[in-house]
Amino acid sequence: MTLDDIKAAVDAGQTVHWANTGYVVHKDRLGQYLITHVPNGSCIGLTDRGGHRLNGKETEFFVAQSKDAAENPGSHPRPDGQGKGVVPGGKVAQSFRRQR
Repeated sequence: MTLDDIKAAVDAGQTVHWANTGYVVHKDRLGQYLITHVPNGSCIGLTDRGGHRLNGKETEFFVAQSKDAAENPGSHPRPDGQGKGVVPGGKVAQSFRRQR
């Protein structure tokens, strides 16, 4: 996914992951796009300070599969065919939401 693709997906409410489902891309209330490691809450910016170079390879970002796609495998496959939007056990990756 390109930087613009990632931002558009996040803005549209889709869950975007980097590398695996443990990392979620989100937009904070200041409008910054961040990559958060869900298990421990640490995060980095989606891009370098200039906002142009991704902190990761374009091929490592993917959108989590919807429940419909999980029930119909192959209906929305990833380009690399790995289907990383589904965690082991067939559960659909859920959106990361900061609890208040």
